[in-house]
Amino acid sequence: MYKISVIVPVYKVEKFLSKCLDSIINQTLKEIEIIIVDEGDRDECRTIIDDYEKSDKRIKTIHEKNGSYGLAVNKAIDIASAKYISIIESDDYADLNMLEDLYRLAEDNNCDIVKSDWYNYYGNSDINIKCNNVSSSRGVTNASENKDLLKLQASIWSAIYKRDFLNKNNIRFLSTPGGSYQDTSFGIKAFMCAERVLLTNKAYIHYRQDNPKSSIKSTGKVFSICDEFNEIENFIKSREDLELYLEYIYAIQYRAYFYNMLRISENYVQEFLDVYSSKFKALYEQGHLGAYFFKRNKKNELLCLINNKEKFLKIYKRKLISNKLRDFRKKIISVKINYSGISIVFLGRQIIGGKQCRLL
Repeated sequence: MYKISVIVPVYKVEKFLSKCLDSIINQTLKEIEIIIVDEGDRDECRTIIDDYEKSDKRIKTIHEKNGSYGLAVNKAIDIASAKYISIIESDDYADLNMLEDLYRLAEDNNCDIVKSDWYNYYGNSDINIKCNNVSSSRGVTNASENKDLLKLQASIWSAIYKRDFLNKNNIRFLSTPGGSYQDTSFGIKAFMCAERVLLTNKAYIHYRQDNPKSSIKSTGKVFSICDEFNEIENFIKSREDLELYLEYIYAIQYRAYFYNMLRISENYVQEFLDVYSSKFKALYEQGHLGAYFFKRNKKNELLCLINNKEKFLKIYKRKLISNKLRDFRKKIISVKINYSGISIVFLGRQIIGGKQCRLL
């Protein structure tokens, strides 16, 4: 009986795939099945996968051109047989004790989700920087007790999920083409529905930052974030027990749309801004944005978005410049403090927190 089904979606990752698969097949937890979803391109990935499949009976592969990250992973979830689901990206890799540690935490605490911290990994220089984005919770929690769970970066690959819980709540990925933001709705839906969640600040996954083909590098998928939040909104409206989260989700959506403006090509900013403004104008006029929303977002900024898009563009441009300056300063010194502890990087070397290493 398998304890965890590990799903590995594969698309044009010839350089990184072996490192990823080695980190999975050599896990200290041996009772795992490995479901590789191969997009079917006749590239080197196919050869690598065939070799691993011949050498390890725990591996099964779906060779099929899906055209969608979400659809590919959904197919793997549907055929998974283990008690828990893990999703590991094929350009990342995991510490060898990851699955055993997360499985033990899930079993000892009867969890629907166990989520861990992770490292940002720069493979060109073999550098790892612990993110300190996940703080250890004081025991089991859920979103009704701690709505800040919904603000966590989705990072679905740093968690395991009880399979029966996903099926019971019909939690799946949105099957839109491409890969940008497609973990957003999955992660938020899962946290909204989970009754028992455990967080650990231990880091296991090495999240690759230097794959030029990664979806985080894409600037063309302008409206993917809109599809994800439309999915979340529809999911909430289909269930009365989730309606308490709706205004909180709007607060998260507002910031996520602004972040999206900062990452897309400037050629598309005006077009996206029109959609952004229209969405939140409707929500505001319909009375869906109240004290809860404005506790987390500035009302004068929202009114500027609705009534004066030219002025809002100036806010966007100032933030864009600020981010560039911040990224430059990070190369000199970076300090990050939260409940997980402190991380300090000085002149490209992490001197406190995580693994001792140099930054790019």
